[in-house]
Amino acid sequence: MGDESQLHETGNPGIMLSVLTSVERDSTITQRKLAGELGIALGLANAYLRRCVRKGLIKMRQVPLNRYAYYLTPQGFAEKSRLTAEYLTVSLDFFRRARSDCVALLRQCEALGWRKVALYGAGDLAEIAILSAGETTVEVICVIDSQRAGRRCGGLPVVPDLAEALMRVDVLGLDGIILTDTQSPQASFDTLSSLAPLSGLAHRSVVAPSLLRITQSTAAVIDELLP
Repeated sequence: MGDESQLHETGNPGIMLSVLTSVERDSTITQRKLAGELGIALGLANAYLRRCVRKGLIKMRQVPLNRYAYYLTPQGFAEKSRLTAEYLTVSLDFFRRARSDCVALLRQCEALGWRKVALYGAGDLAEIAILSAGETTVEVICVIDSQRAGRRCGGLPVVPDLAEALMRVDVLGLDGIILTDTQSPQASFDTLSSLAPLSGLAHRSVVAPSLLRITQSTAAVIDELLP
């Protein structure tokens, strides 16, 4: 039976999400490196990868030197988004992780000289970000969420779009947008990154807490902006 006997262990959504995230970030990752990053046995990493291939989440191709490259399929991208939302919703340490990530991100925004930001996506993460902003000089103006426009989130107004958010700031304008959408974070990030420059915001003005697992190749890596 070998590694196949471990397949019953591959139902852990947290590990499955980490596998898909690692493959998306580095298609040439080896099974040994993957196992090391996830802190699991090599055989179990192999079982996870084979299960992902069978489910159509990952495509595997042979590359030179008798190695393999792994690529997420469209179904794999969709599953990663679903698992991210599921993990963020049910994880027992969500609040602690979110609080820590939001404070760290807001302090980095503060170091960049940002003073006013909007959040994108109403919900628990947005409320935690608003709470975390109280530990910094960064002011959250509003929350952007077309599905909840007209309501309030963490005591702040929820507006339908970026245009409405920009109307709520003074002549100094909005410094950036913090992504707090836990339902489809990658899609929202990509959309915002395209819209922000068209709205007069600076390049890389869209940032996200690390727990949203935005793909590094497209994410605004805020550390790169620091002196």
